[in-house]
Amino acid sequence: MLVLDVCSSSGLEDWSPDLQKAKVYEKILLDLILGELPPGARLDEQSLAARYDAGLAGVRDALGRLALEGLVIRRARSGTTVAPLDLVDLRQGYEARALIEPHCAGLAARHASKADIAAIKAVFDDAEAAAKARDLPALVAMDQRFHAAVARASGNLALARILIPLQHKAARFWVFSFGGATEAELMADIEQHREVADVIASGDVEASKAAMMRVLSVTPEAVQRPPVEA
Repeated sequence: MLVLDVCSSSGLEDWSPDLQKAKVYEKILLDLILGELPPGARLDEQSLAARYDAGLAGVRDALGRLALEGLVIRRARSGTTVAPLDLVDLRQGYEARALIEPHCAGLAARHASKADIAAIKAVFDDAEAAAKARDLPALVAMDQRFHAAVARASGNLALARILIPLQHKAARFWVFSFGGATEAELMADIEQHREVADVIASGDVEASKAAMMRVLSVTPEAVQRPPVEA
């Protein structure tokens, strides 16, 4: 099963309970983004534990994190459900990303280490095959890893902590918007991301900001209204 690997910089060993919880979070997150856990779906902790071969503690921890991100809704009596796709929420998140993410790209151009640059560039190594196969799970994982890598490379963890949850929300709409995309359209999106990586590697702060803004050029108004959950 694909995971987003958003916690890859934690430095924890594979046996660490905290890392195991992070992996459960990543698996549930990816299924939320892909719509495998659709808007409005009720999330039963026992069922999720069986689905992801995880302990209840890990599932509860993951749902708590996802609730803080606004991806699931937890209510004392009615339980946990997947949050709806809300265009107002998307628009507000886009406005926040447009302010923060280009700035992070500029900071990355100034501060990124060689290892940071290598991590950013390596994300889309298998993108051609994924685009040809229209493998949305793989492409979503690549996209999330890319934006998380740029955020971490900025050196400003406070901004990264704000930005990464916004990217998770936006990815749910990205999947809907690109669900019918052609291979050429997917590759055009990938090349825009690669351009960001190249410009960050060059150290050009202003060009990095501009390249990231081009990646963010699909505004909420350009996204068709998603289907309403039953």
